[in-house]
This record gives sequence, structure tokens and C-alpha cells, in this order.
Amino acid sequence: MIRRRDWLARAGGTGAAVGMLGMGAWPLSARASSAMTRARVIVIGGGIGGTTAARYLRMWSGGRLEVVLIEPQPMFVSCPMSNLVLGDFRRLEELSQPIDRLRQQHGVTWVQDRVRAIDTRHRLVMPERGAPLRYDRLVLSPGIDLAWSAVRGLREAHDEGRVLQAWKAGPETLALRRQIQDLPDDGVMAITIPEAPYRCPPGPYERACVVAAWLQRHRPRAKLLVFDANPDITSKAALFRKVWAEQYPGLIEYRPLHKAIAVDPGRDADGRSTVRFELQDPERVHLLNLLPPMQAGAIAREAGLTGAAGRWCEIDYQTFAAKAAPEVHVIGDAIQVAPAMPKSGHMANAHAKVAAAAVIASLAEWAPDPAPMLTNTCYSHVDGERVIHVASVHRYLPAERTYRVVPGSGGVSDAPSTLEAQYAWHWARTLWADMLG
Repeated sequence: MIRRRDWLARAGGTGAAVGMLGMGAWPLSARASSAMTRARVIVIGGGIGGTTAARYLRMWSGGRLEVVLIEPQPMFVSCPMSNLVLGDFRRLEELSQPIDRLRQQHGVTWVQDRVRAIDTRHRLVMPERGAPLRYDRLVLSPGIDLAWSAVRGLREAHDEGRVLQAWKAGPETLALRRQIQDLPDDGVMAITIPEAPYRCPPGPYERACVVAAWLQRHRPRAKLLVFDANPDITSKAALFRKVWAEQYPGLIEYRPLHKAIAVDPGRDADGRSTVRFELQDPERVHLLNLLPPMQAGAIAREAGLTGAAGRWCEIDYQTFAAKAAPEVHVIGDAIQVAPAMPKSGHMANAHAKVAAAAVIASLAEWAPDPAPMLTNTCYSHVDGERVIHVASVHRYLPAERTYRVVPGSGGVSDAPSTLEAQYAWHWARTLWADMLG
């Protein structure tokens, strides 16, 4: 095993591998190069985390590693920016990128399939079609699943197309947009928010803004209720509250401590459905966008990577190796997050780079980076033209074996602006290019 100072010398000095190594390949000894050439890393999941990991594993190994990405969908569709589709400010096609770019530009082997099981003991991945695939290291980016059973009647209402979530961008985003556009002139829409943690903390509040912007233009007599299971807005609270009061008075009504527990089947004579809460009185609404609690994707739970709680994957934060299977690195929204670490697209991209660096270090028999760092930026639209942001920097502290926000780093916007809307769009395009090339 190469010692810490030798790893740091290769990385170019102290600090995170991402910043030190830039976009090029790592300098490898003949022994390490031979180990890379013989090794196979499988990446499961073609979202932000998985595609970033696949690209950087190939790039940082100088193309020596065999990297296999397993993802059934031919197109990556970005969840960041997808709320704009609901407000008719962007088209879904603008947020879509071909997965095959990783094969064409970076030599990643793309298996267009789903994974039915992982055998961590024998290091095997079982696709739905074809023979099992052996791996030396596995990077798992399974995203989230919705916990349907937490809200009585929700699974049936969703399957019937009555209550949609659109928390994974794609066809359901378009279906929800059609439902919004079919709202009566004096209709009532509700968005329910689960208890944190959930994917994209500011996402539901941004959704309320862009939907309200559309209603203001096209259904000025409508009303939008925001039922939040949390005691307060979980991200950018002061900014969202100010926007709602100044820009959408009488249109958006925010109600904290409203935990949705049931959806009644069918609709009444007025075309309304009923949503029931743990403590408060039920509400009848024409359109319900109910977001239930979330959990790590099924493949991670079924592989035994979520620990005793069974909801999020427990990891070693220095390397993102699963505590239950050290040869498996779990990234993105599926992990049990460190303090103040959001489940965001930008953070998944950062996870992927630390995990890719750790995989290469392990295969090359180097010590892992002793102090990796992560960054996060999240932009939220308050209408079609103006944006607010939150940003942070997170440092791994070896003594605590977790990440903490660097004091004085990041922060939030002073106010919404059109300039930040330009930044947001360029941020998204840069993120997609970083993932896929």
C-alpha cells in the first residue's frame, strides 16, 4: 500500500482529487497500469451520479479500466430544470441527452438493461437479460424510489393516472403538465411535501413558483395549496416566503406540518379528490401532486446496503464504499447523507468524482484521499425569468469520519434575478457536459 504522502504527491499536493487532477489521466506505475487493464468496474444507473462516475473512471485511468454502465433508458432526462416544463418555460427535449455519448466519446461499454440482482459476495451483477457480469468494483447510483405504502391509496391513484408525482423527469412530467393545463378556471391544486430528507430539498417550492406563474397567466382565479410535512420550508425559506407574498399573494397558500397519509379513491361530483393528513382536517382539491416519502432505489435495498433502518445506504464518507460491502461504492440520492448535505444533482456529481478517485486509488493500491471535498449549487426558478440559488462547500473531517460545511462557504441569493437565470441554464449545460462529454 502506498503511503499518504505518496498519494498526495501523485495528486499534486494536499486537497481533493477532483481539484488536483483536473481532466487528465493519473500517472500510473507499470504495476498499477497492469492492475487497471485487468480490472472491470460496473456502474449501475445512468443518472447524474452514474454517468459522471463512468466518465471519470475512464478518463482518470487513461482508458485502462474497463467501465460498464448498465442503464435501460437511451436518454438521460435532467431532473434539474424539469419544473420549468410544468410551467411551459422549457421543453423536455431541451433537458435530454443521449446516454450513448459515453460509449462514443469515452469508450464506456453501455448495457441497455435493468439489473435484477447484485451478488456482493461473489461480485456479480445479474441483468434482466443475458449472463451475470463479474466486477472488481461496483459503483451504484440507484437514485430514489417513492415509498408508496406510506400514503394509503396513493399507488392505486397513481396507477390510474389521477395523482402523479413527476419526481423523475420524463413522460410523467408531460402528463402532469397536461393535468395542470386542464385545471378549471377556479380550480384548486395542491402540492404535498414529505418529511426531509427527500430528493432536491428546494424542488417542491420551486415547483409551486413555476406552476403559480402559469396559473397567474392562464387561470388567475385558481388557487395553489402547499402542504408541507416539515415545520418550515426546508431550503431558501426566507426567499421563497418573500416571493410568494410579493409575487403570488392570494394564489399560493403555504401550510406547514401537514403530513399526507391517505388519498381517497375516486372524485366527488365537483371533480375533486380528497387528501387526508396525520393531524389536520382533510382537503378536497381538483388536482393533487402528492410527493410521498422517498428511499434508496430498490436494487440497493434488495442488495442489503441500507442497513438496519432499510431506507438509505450507509457508507464510508471518505470513499463512498458501502459499509455492508466495501467493493461497492454508493453515490447520489440513495445514501444516508452527512450533516447539511442535500440530496441534489450537483452533489451526486461531486459524490461520483470522489468515488471514482477512491476506486482508482484502491485498484492501484494507493491510500485514498485523506480529505476529499464536495461542492453543491442549487438554482431555483421563482418564475420563467428569475432565479435564486443556494451553494455550499463540504469538507471531510477524518477525526469525525463525516463531512461538515466549510464555515463561510456558499450562501444564498440576496433576491431573485434574471442574471441568475442565465447562470442556472449555463450551470445545467455544464453539468450535462461534465457527465457525458
